[in-house]
Amino acid sequence: MKKDKYFLVVPASGTGKRFNSKIPKQYINLDNGLTILDQCLKVILSNEIISGFIVALDKKDTYFKFSKFAKHSKLISTVTGGKERFHSVLNALNSLNDIAKPNDWVLVHDAVRPCIKKEDIAKLIEEVAGDKVGGILANKVVDTVKQKNINGLVSTVDRQKLHLAQTPQLFRFGILKEAIKGVVEQNRHITDESEALECLGYSYRIVDGSSSNIKITTQKDIDLANYFLNQ
Repeated sequence: MKKDKYFLVVPASGTGKRFNSKIPKQYINLDNGLTILDQCLKVILSNEIISGFIVALDKKDTYFKFSKFAKHSKLISTVTGGKERFHSVLNALNSLNDIAKPNDWVLVHDAVRPCIKKEDIAKLIEEVAGDKVGGILANKVVDTVKQKNINGLVSTVDRQKLHLAQTPQLFRFGILKEAIKGVVEQNRHITDESEALECLGYSYRIVDGSSSNIKITTQKDIDLANYFLNQ
């Protein structure tokens, strides 16, 4: 019986405008000498199960060609990123049309989550392998959560039901492409791939991830990432 293949998609077309940096934050060097993007690729591609990967880049990107992964044997292609993250992911998925089967798997990972652990990726793949849809890494919310409505009234939200979504997010190629294509056609806005699945009514698995799997959003996050990577 033929095994399902696993592909990696990394949307990396951000330009760093909100980060107040001269270069896109995914290309900032960490203490280990790798860029944030290369650190992500190093960890994920260390999992031999990955058959190939695609990186979505800004049309004016001049940095990826210097990446140590720019000529990697598993690089399928680079694609032009879209207006929003999900447009970039769809462009990457379209480039897999002649390679991936509907039941094959696609891992989508933020280009600025350099602290992802190999064991968490392996855990996600193992726990989701038998699912018809897929799953995501996430953290349970441990702090008390308050909600303030438009009238200024404050209430406490049941944190037992809340999770903080991370990446990678792992879904069947056919379902993921259908979901994101539907979002684009309906002119909706989503913040991650799993939300696209929710729009179609799909349920998916939530796998506990590590709290160190942070997303770089501020300059201080780089210091924190370096701390985690040096542990």
